[in-house]
Amino acid sequence: MNSAHSTNLLEHDHRFVWHPYSSTHSDVPVFAVKSATGAYITLEDGRQLIDGMSSWWCAIHGYNVPELNNAVHQQLATMAHIMFGGLTHAPAVRLCKKLVEITPEQLETVFLADSGSVSVEIAMKMAVQYWQARRQPGRQKFVSLRNGYHGDTMGAMSVCDPVTGMHTLFSDILAKNFFVPSPECCFGSACKAEHLMELQAVLEQHHEVIAALILEPVVQGAGGMKFYSADYLKQARALCEQYDILLIADEIATGFGRSGKLFACQHANISPDIMCVGKSLTGGYMTLAATLCTKKISDTISSNPPFVFMHGPTFMGNPLACAVALESIRLLEKSDWQAKVQAVEKLLCKGLDPCKQFDDVMDVRVLGAIGVVELKAAVNMPNIQQAFVDAGVWIRPFGKLIYLMPPYIIGEHELNTLTGAIFDILNNGKHR
Repeated sequence: MNSAHSTNLLEHDHRFVWHPYSSTHSDVPVFAVKSATGAYITLEDGRQLIDGMSSWWCAIHGYNVPELNNAVHQQLATMAHIMFGGLTHAPAVRLCKKLVEITPEQLETVFLADSGSVSVEIAMKMAVQYWQARRQPGRQKFVSLRNGYHGDTMGAMSVCDPVTGMHTLFSDILAKNFFVPSPECCFGSACKAEHLMELQAVLEQHHEVIAALILEPVVQGAGGMKFYSADYLKQARALCEQYDILLIADEIATGFGRSGKLFACQHANISPDIMCVGKSLTGGYMTLAATLCTKKISDTISSNPPFVFMHGPTFMGNPLACAVALESIRLLEKSDWQAKVQAVEKLLCKGLDPCKQFDDVMDVRVLGAIGVVELKAAVNMPNIQQAFVDAGVWIRPFGKLIYLMPPYIIGEHELNTLTGAIFDILNNGKHR
């Protein structure tokens, strides 16, 4: 595309398009993309950027993957979409079977969804309807962790951090739930009794009105990129059993290997009652998510009035999305993804550790294919976004966090370029 055409595209974007978490009067630059292959994004002006974001953490195999392209083409030639009410099809059935096989034990029923936020809504509705079926209709509250993030829809917003989260504007119209402190025990350390005191107190005092505890296992994503002890997760699971409360694991960001385990719950060897997966489920090709639950939950709901689960998205079980999700899981399973994630982790540690020397830096932490530089103050987004693009990388900070979640297929040179760009920009003060 010539420069005039590219300029026209951006002008029309500015006039007609409202981007996520942005103002229509924003001075944060927007860049037009022409194509993407492997770990590279090519802009309309010809510049190539090394991708450090995996398109918000979902493109784990990189872009323009031949096997995933082929899965879409083959399914498209047969059936792009069909309603899922009263009908079924092979891609959806095979995908649900595969998800049951690879997720923690006891998760045996799969409800397909359109997006991560919707999968959380489904999980919350499942929990409430389960207790309705158990003749305990008063159980309609949820417990979640501060610094947690579970999505942008109404139910999901109600279990995001109400103070430091992104949804304080809507606090008066959201359901009121219980919040306990974000775990203070870091990943790799033991969880002591005092770390669970407030969670235990809330469950003990309010278990008769609580439907479930919802949390992001081990990694709190968009709420702060915090990594906490797997032992906390294990003990939280035990407390849920003690007080007869369901546990919902939000694995939307952590699922499919990002934390070094296929699912982050496996760091603690626990199985939740309900699990949400999304993002990298399709390798970043199209939107699809799933909510898995135990047979006890699905059977209880199905055996009591109204004898059906009250949810049904129009595009539930989209054949194109299910077909590419199956192929994405197959690609992951046949690759040595554990070794790839370990290699990424090692390079992230090496490349980001020098950032600790800067006065502006509060913390540097790495887990699996996640690297985080936490600053003491929020970045200047217009400055830092342009600086990263000028450095030939695509990194999208938010707040005080500069982080990397690259595709698993990224090479050593590309990853070193990403971490080097972060160091250089901090060193030159272009984040301010």
